[in-house]
Amino acid sequence: MVNDLYSLHENWAWVMIVGNALAGLWALAAHKVQALRSRALWWYTAAAQLTVFVQVILGVIMVNRDKLEFPQFHAFYGFVAIIAVAIIYAYRVQMKSKVYLLYGFGGLFLMGLGIRAMLVGQS
Repeated sequence: MVNDLYSLHENWAWVMIVGNALAGLWALAAHKVQALRSRALWWYTAAAQLTVFVQVILGVIMVNRDKLEFPQFHAFYGFVAIIAVAIIYAYRVQMKSKVYLLYGFGGLFLMGLGIRAMLVGQS
């Protein structure tokens, strides 16, 4: 059972990284190309950002249930990603004219946090 949850956490990291990268790139493209601005972009972005929460929850369950040790900054990047999602959401109204840039760079930032967490987690 430990290996199943570990594999899920490891594989879900790729879902989180690629999902947020695609959401970020789509939003940046939508900033320039009006035809890309659709409700689907926001649904996809929400789904991509929810993968961050799923990833952190999987990690917390794994650590608490199996009493595993994790590298020092691995969990830090996961919790920073959750905070980043909250900050991005909080600024959406204030940055209404540049909301596509906010979510574009925000998605890429989340991707970077996921990559960094993976690299730290391997050591």
